[in-house]
Amino acid sequence: MDRQVFTVDLLERYATKGRGVITCMAAGNDVIVLGTSRGWIIRHDFGVGDSYDIDLSGGRSGEQSVHKVFVDPGGSHCICTITGPAGAETYYTHAKWPKPRVLSRLKGLVVNAVGWNRQQITEASTKEIVLGTHNGQLFEMAVDEKDKREKYIKFLFELEELPEAFMGLQMETANISNGMRYYVMAVTPTRLYSFTGIGTLESVFSSYKERAVHFMELPGEIPNSELHFFIKQRRAVHFAWLSGAGIYHGGLNFGAQHSYPNGDENFVENKALLDYSKLSEGMEAIKPSSMALSEFHFLLLIGNKVKVVNRISEQIIEELHFDLTTDSASRGVIGLCSDASAGLFYAYDQNSIFQVSVTDEGRDMWKVYLDMKDYAAALANCRDPLQRDQVYLVQAETALASKEYLRAASFYAKINYVISFEEVTLKFISINEPDALRTFLLHKLDNLSKDDKCQITMISTWATELYLDKINRLLLEDDAAIENRGSEYHLIVQEFRAFLSDCKDVLDETTTMKLLESYGRVEELVYFANLKEQYGIVVHHYIQQGEAKKALEVLQKSSVPVELQYKFAPDLIMLDAYETVEAWMANKDLNPRRLIPAMMRYSSEPHAKNETHEVIKYLEFCVHRLHNEDPGIHNLLLSLYTKQEDDNALLRFLQCKFGKGRENGPEFFYDPKYALRLCLKEKRTRACVHIYSMMSMHEEAVALALQVDPELAMAEADKVEDDEDLRKKLWLMVAKHVVKQEKGTKRENIRKAIAFLKETDGLLKIEDILPFFPDFALIDDFKEAICSSLEDYNKQIENLKEEMNDATRGADNIRNDISALTQRYAVIDCDEECGVCKRKILMMTGDYRMAQGYTSAGPLAPFYVFPCGHSFHAQCLITHVTSCADKNQAERILDLQKQLTLLGSETRRDANSSLPDETMTGTTTAEKLRSELDDAVASECPFCGEFMINEISRDFIKPEEAQHAASWDIQPQKDIAFQRTILLPV
Repeated sequence: MDRQVFTVDLLERYATKGRGVITCMAAGNDVIVLGTSRGWIIRHDFGVGDSYDIDLSGGRSGEQSVHKVFVDPGGSHCICTITGPAGAETYYTHAKWPKPRVLSRLKGLVVNAVGWNRQQITEASTKEIVLGTHNGQLFEMAVDEKDKREKYIKFLFELEELPEAFMGLQMETANISNGMRYYVMAVTPTRLYSFTGIGTLESVFSSYKERAVHFMELPGEIPNSELHFFIKQRRAVHFAWLSGAGIYHGGLNFGAQHSYPNGDENFVENKALLDYSKLSEGMEAIKPSSMALSEFHFLLLIGNKVKVVNRISEQIIEELHFDLTTDSASRGVIGLCSDASAGLFYAYDQNSIFQVSVTDEGRDMWKVYLDMKDYAAALANCRDPLQRDQVYLVQAETALASKEYLRAASFYAKINYVISFEEVTLKFISINEPDALRTFLLHKLDNLSKDDKCQITMISTWATELYLDKINRLLLEDDAAIENRGSEYHLIVQEFRAFLSDCKDVLDETTTMKLLESYGRVEELVYFANLKEQYGIVVHHYIQQGEAKKALEVLQKSSVPVELQYKFAPDLIMLDAYETVEAWMANKDLNPRRLIPAMMRYSSEPHAKNETHEVIKYLEFCVHRLHNEDPGIHNLLLSLYTKQEDDNALLRFLQCKFGKGRENGPEFFYDPKYALRLCLKEKRTRACVHIYSMMSMHEEAVALALQVDPELAMAEADKVEDDEDLRKKLWLMVAKHVVKQEKGTKRENIRKAIAFLKETDGLLKIEDILPFFPDFALIDDFKEAICSSLEDYNKQIENLKEEMNDATRGADNIRNDISALTQRYAVIDCDEECGVCKRKILMMTGDYRMAQGYTSAGPLAPFYVFPCGHSFHAQCLITHVTSCADKNQAERILDLQKQLTLLGSETRRDANSSLPDETMTGTTTAEKLRSELDDAVASECPFCGEFMINEISRDFIKPEEAQHAASWDIQPQKDIAFQRTILLPV
């Protein structure tokens, strides 16, 4: 059995502590304040477990009773009114004050209601609050705890039309862009008043002097009229008024923009009246003596029990009974109050306080809303999936009963537990509603999680088949549906395509394509293939339909593999050559070689004379724009050129040097032998001549050119420049052809032949072409040419004689120079120094008396004198040259010197042995060796010739001197090369 939502517990049995009986009570934030019949207020703070009492009678005579007590939601501020023979007094007290403060401005007025400023009130300040009195007046008051007195009390408003006591007050405030907005609701025994405005409370109420006050009046009158707001997150969400006609209640929406006719804003929504007759169960209606308001229920005090009425269904759900003492039973329970901050309710009699606790009052609200068929509210109040399934099931069955099958399907799809998938599908199959079944499956797909992959695939496939069945049924029902774009057929096709797009990743590709094919939905098959990136199927379909442009658009997508371009190239170029070639030219990533089969297929077909050959256009694009070097491409282009009637394009192609400027590369990329075979086969003679010439087969080129045009043959013969004999031979071939082919009188033929000789620039003479003329030709016809030739020979003979005389004179001059050289001498000053050792050349010393390999010139050492004036001892010069020369040259000089020394020793030994022939042979050999040595060391002055210039780039420190340099004090830097600087004389 479900436990109760509301329960009653005795909180305090004798709460007044002997200060009289309880007359009134208020609560806030776990604080309860009681008013007694003897003028005391007793404060119980259950939060801290403390209580104290305050005497308000002040020693006044007569019976002093607390009329009303009010506590703010925070439990800090308290206002109470005490009545007695001397009139009424109103007090304010704070939780921290030991004594209350009398509000003298309200002397004689009975305060029946207080409207707290819940949004702005703090422990230290009440901010502005509204007080309602028994004579129909409203006052504004504010108190700061630190001031120990009220800041002000202002009169706001007074009922004039129907003066009645204000029995209840509630206030809401909100900060908006243009100021503070106030909403005040007040009740009297017969009316509910609404005050609203922006500014201050004083300005809001003063505005009602010029405009009517909005109120709701209900029949009947109740002396204990009450007004309650239910607060949720410090904001009122609905209200209830205990009136004479019933409980008037509704929602509060302070974000709404409703307005009254007089301009006031109206924030009340969903108003309703609960008639008291619903509480009597057939008996006479009894008005409640007090009321409290929870989120979903009214707590109505009727007699000594509390009836809990559901605010939505207006049904009594529980009755609460109290454990009353004997002395309290006569009067019974006096009233109810609520603590909005703590979420508790209280009831009280003359002596005791009862606590009414709430336990999950919204747990069954989904059932309440469901019974009322308010499905949205029912779902909003569901706590778990099972409860939601119950709501969806009721909605589905209701829709099914009313034959709203599609709507029922959408609700069934949301159910996960209370009914199985199979049951639902069988329902729709049994009533033959495939559309509803399809709708159910689609909605079911939306509600499945991504982890249910197998179930998603199966349901998607089933939905696909249902779509196809629906499309076919529509076609059978109306053949003209295809032409009507707005027909149901087209709408369902669009819906099906959208479904395929959404489910492309979960549908099995093979199964789906078989389904589409079996139902004959080719366009949808292509559409799905496109979604699955099966572009081969798409392109094949467009080719079959003859739509080459669409096929090419598919192939040009970046996601399409390039292999498909090559696969469908033969079909596409035959279908639409222009568009295909344009597409190829737009795609720079294609390999033209792989398109050769397609191009050859296109080229094998006959074409009109004036038709642009698309393959040639593409090949020219590859060769000239893409600079393609593939021999296959060049050969194919050449073969197509050979088949054209006009050979100008062929000749231009053959003359282009596509590889010119590349190192170690060919000037052309086609196969010349293949080109020659093609040209010979197609009888492209000029092209053959060009190819022969390019292959250096000049004789064949000239021979073939003579068959077409002698001028062409002459041009080919003139191309040979580095082989005079070949060039003459080629010209003779041309001359022979010219002489043999000339037709006309003999003299005219001879004149043309003589004119041809002039074109050879003297390469051919008359005697070279005479054999080509017939034997019976008269010499008179050649007289002029022969004479001219003889004169040329005579001139050549004279030139040769003059050249011979010049040669003879040159030989004489050489002999004279040689003779002069043998007598040449140089004068050496006696103080002349050796350029190396700086010692005198002519001074005789022991060290320089004899150089190795040289004979002495008297007592002097051998020496060299150069035309520039530098002189060197022979040994000094050899030492200097070998030290500065490269290794090979130095070794050769030393070897020659050694041979001369050895030969000199042998010659002296032979001379002593009196062998004159051997002595003569040794002397000749020595002169030869000395000549070689002289050439090696004295070919030029070492100080003035190239030898000295080369010395600039030599290292200053030699490798063999590096070890000695390491002992110097100054260490050479590693990265600096020491070089000697030599100043050469100008």
